[in-house]
Amino acid sequence: MKNLKAKHKFMTSLNTFIDHTLLKASATPEDILKLCSEAQLYNFHAVCVNSCYVHLASNLLKESDVKVAATVGFPLGAVSKKGKVSEAKRCVKEGADEIDMVMNLGFFKGDLQKSVREEISAVKKAIDDAVLKVIIETCELSPSEIKMACSIVIKAGADFVKTSTGFGTGGAALEDVRLIKEYVGEEIMIKASGGIRSAPSAMQFIEAGVHRIGTSSGVSMMESLKKTPQ
Repeated sequence: MKNLKAKHKFMTSLNTFIDHTLLKASATPEDILKLCSEAQLYNFHAVCVNSCYVHLASNLLKESDVKVAATVGFPLGAVSKKGKVSEAKRCVKEGADEIDMVMNLGFFKGDLQKSVREEISAVKKAIDDAVLKVIIETCELSPSEIKMACSIVIKAGADFVKTSTGFGTGGAALEDVRLIKEYVGEEIMIKASGGIRSAPSAMQFIEAGVHRIGTSSGVSMMESLKKTPQ
């Protein structure tokens, strides 16, 4: 019974782990308004939006505790370093608290790790105290490449390593998160995103060591918890 109560308490705090996400290309201003309203209703940690909607989301959430996370170089990561730095700086200027940038996968695969690290460092420097999450797109990486990518992200000074864009060939996988956690320990935080659609699934990722869940299913997760026996 004690374990069941502890599990229920854990599940009911799930909202504090969630970045309520809307990144589809067809998202309208009205969709962002709905996203922000839901985030305030459920007291999610943050909303995650494309950079064009940072100004709108920041204004909608300025009287709340909900943070604004903005994507940079999304979803391919194949934007120049100058372009990513400029986009990140503009996002922070318009009110973003956190930046979710995509690593340059082509550079990484092409053994240009120094360039990848310098790009991440440049973005981190440009955003000052704002939180930086780096998306490494784990579905495209081998276990050894995941470890190497994590090492680069740590050395570059980022705050989080993030699994996926949700636009790749696969999303977050528990085995990848466990591998990341085993490698990074407490040196850096972990965000899992892509394909996490239920509260029990989210709990598995949190138990595996993630600090944040990126999902568009946060509302349905929280509603399902209301039906869970205490």
